[in-house]
Amino acid sequence: MEKRKKIEIYDTTLRDGAQGESIFFTLHDQMKIVEKLDEFGFNFIEGGWPGSNPKAEEFFKEMAKKRLKNSKLVAFGSTRRRTFSANKDPFLKALVEAGTDVVIIFGKSWDLHVRDVLRISLEENLDLIGDSISYLKSKGKTVFFDAEHFFDGYKENPEYAVKTLLVAESSGAERIVLCDTNGGALPFEVEEIVKKICKILKTPVGIHAHNDSGTAVANTIAAVRAGAVHVHGTINGFGERCGNADLTAIIPILQIKMGFECLDEEKLHHLTSLSRYVYEIANIVPPGNQPFVGYSAFAHKGGVHVDAVGKNPRTYEHIPPEKVGNQRRVLVSELSGKSTILQKLRKYKLEKQPELIKRILETVGEMEKKGYQFESAEASFELMVRKLLGIYKKPFHVEGFRVIVEERNARVVAEATVKLKVGKTVEYTVAEGNGPVNALDNALRKALIPFYPFLSSLRLIDYKVRILHPEKATAAVTRVLIESMDEKESWGTIGLSENIIEASWNALVDGVEYKILKEIENLNQT
Repeated sequence: MEKRKKIEIYDTTLRDGAQGESIFFTLHDQMKIVEKLDEFGFNFIEGGWPGSNPKAEEFFKEMAKKRLKNSKLVAFGSTRRRTFSANKDPFLKALVEAGTDVVIIFGKSWDLHVRDVLRISLEENLDLIGDSISYLKSKGKTVFFDAEHFFDGYKENPEYAVKTLLVAESSGAERIVLCDTNGGALPFEVEEIVKKICKILKTPVGIHAHNDSGTAVANTIAAVRAGAVHVHGTINGFGERCGNADLTAIIPILQIKMGFECLDEEKLHHLTSLSRYVYEIANIVPPGNQPFVGYSAFAHKGGVHVDAVGKNPRTYEHIPPEKVGNQRRVLVSELSGKSTILQKLRKYKLEKQPELIKRILETVGEMEKKGYQFESAEASFELMVRKLLGIYKKPFHVEGFRVIVEERNARVVAEATVKLKVGKTVEYTVAEGNGPVNALDNALRKALIPFYPFLSSLRLIDYKVRILHPEKATAAVTRVLIESMDEKESWGTIGLSENIIEASWNALVDGVEYKILKEIENLNQT
């Protein structure tokens, strides 16, 4: 069997990714992400810019105490400044002291930046690049060079752009990374330029793409086709402005569709969980339509699609979702037909029970007339079907609940009281929250965790309110959609009422019941 060509994966989530708007990682967050990426076997993990801020310095101090199993930690920096020699430059000194075997520095490869930003001569810029790499090499470092703004520079002045690469190569750089820093290059341009550069350089070539034209992933793939063997990106495409190239799309494209080796096959099967892990740490709700790892990436709604997928998944799925740790979802809505219900409930073997299928379809139709919407509330649909089939067993019984919102010491506080029964045991619990729904959520789980410890991993990640028939003003019906998540998957539930608290409570209870029933089923199967 022919050995597959290896593509090096270089993650810059902690540095480039952290520059994205609304993204902030604590030191603890950074350490957790490094641990997870190392577990997955990423070749290189860029930790940040030592010397640029106190948190970066603290990060490298802490990482010096740890030993990575699979990955190499990389410290990021720039070429020396014009006012310092290499051995006196404080940023280069910080790179040396960061304690990593590998360092990466960026330098200008676009003459526009040399003239208008650095305001030095083109020759002097070449000296900055050469001196910096030579100095770091003399300190025993493996040095990578980021050719900043390379594609813009090459299109305007190819001779000079190439000179910057040749200086980096002759000074000892062991990877030369071509950067589309402004994100303006297009795939056909990238492929053509990278192909030319790979013929000029002996050093392995890398690609670092930004997504300002929506082509970062495509540009990365084009670069690999042209000969690049070293790929930069971030988990989920986090990054400044429009983000960086998304490694959760790049890796499966290269490995599954193009036959390259990026990660161990077994690790690839957990790519979706990695994506959601980083979203959770960043406190960002995952977008449903993200390729490969998104909640909706393998979701089917229309009856024709569902029918075809049931006969052969390849009809509407470009890869089996299990290859990246995702799952097929069949959505139930007004577009659903008999085939949708059969696909959704295949485990219940309803093919020979047409009356039951008809009853489920009619129930869905009746509930949607009232305002229910099951395409985003699959867990509520699952519970409803279990009740219709007579196999639903309630894991707890709610005796009552109460919510109080009041001002205490110039602070508005919500307090929820929940009384419920598990078996013959009655629980009466009080909890506070930053709002009535949060307080109810806290009280409900506080009461149930002693009986169902796995509920500690349950997390409410999205809460949506929709007013139906607003012409009825305060008497209008409220629809609440809640998305919950544990360490493995996420699911949606729905509540409907003229009272927003009741609607929220119903959606909350459905989400908790679904989690409990799912865990009990898994336990029984093992």
